[in-house]
Amino acid sequence: MSRPVSGGTPPLRVLITGASSGLGEALARHYAASGARLGLVARRADALARLAGELPGETLVLPADCGDPAAMREVADRFIAECGVPDVVIANAGVSVGTLTEHAEDFAAFERVLRTNLLGMVATFQPFVAPMRERGSGRLAGIASVAGVRGLPGAGAYSASKAGTISYLESLRVELHGSGIKVVTVAPGYIATPMTAVNPYPMPFLLPADEAARRIAAAIAAGRRWTVVPWQMGVAARLLRWMPAALYDALFARAGRKPRGLPL
Repeated sequence: MSRPVSGGTPPLRVLITGASSGLGEALARHYAASGARLGLVARRADALARLAGELPGETLVLPADCGDPAAMREVADRFIAECGVPDVVIANAGVSVGTLTEHAEDFAAFERVLRTNLLGMVATFQPFVAPMRERGSGRLAGIASVAGVRGLPGAGAYSASKAGTISYLESLRVELHGSGIKVVTVAPGYIATPMTAVNPYPMPFLLPADEAARRIAAAIAAGRRWTVVPWQMGVAARLLRWMPAALYDALFARAGRKPRGLPL
């Protein structure tokens, strides 16, 4: 779906949430290198401004919390007014922290993770559905996770949020069938980002963020319904999905866990 910027063809218009670091930053760099007009969304305005200053081409800095529907409607209105209806919207914003249900103080973390990772995706896509439908084209790409395939111990909030995004994106895909809008579910495995840097356990098939961004952009361009990055984690996801519960419980009961109490 990449478009050349020469010969009178307009550049691809791409909006990315969670663009201030990690995978979102890598996606921004990838699309900027191909000549796209970018809208970058994140809570940290200073980090967005720094990134925009390093990118070639036209970049619109849009500080906002994706968990705030009113703020995301303002983001959408400004992007459409200045750039037009986007060709690609990537709901990438996400947070992760270890959580344990037995600790009452972790409820706030559950709430924050679910609001950002799941409801933030809804708030990101909602303002763009009608204009994309009217135009008859577009890509809505949601960054889910292999962690949403089975519930991981010590990561109840994160696994629940990503399982929710997987189901939500499937519902949205069916709702938009025949509209010309493609809904793409991306389930990354381990990507080398600040989010994974704090994990105190081995991370198989760890992929550099720039390579992950390249593969994700290719999946979005192809309009794939479901893709796992890297592919090896796709094999692992299929095995996990069909693993009997008793075996899964025995194998993962002692699995490493992300630290609790990380800043969100």
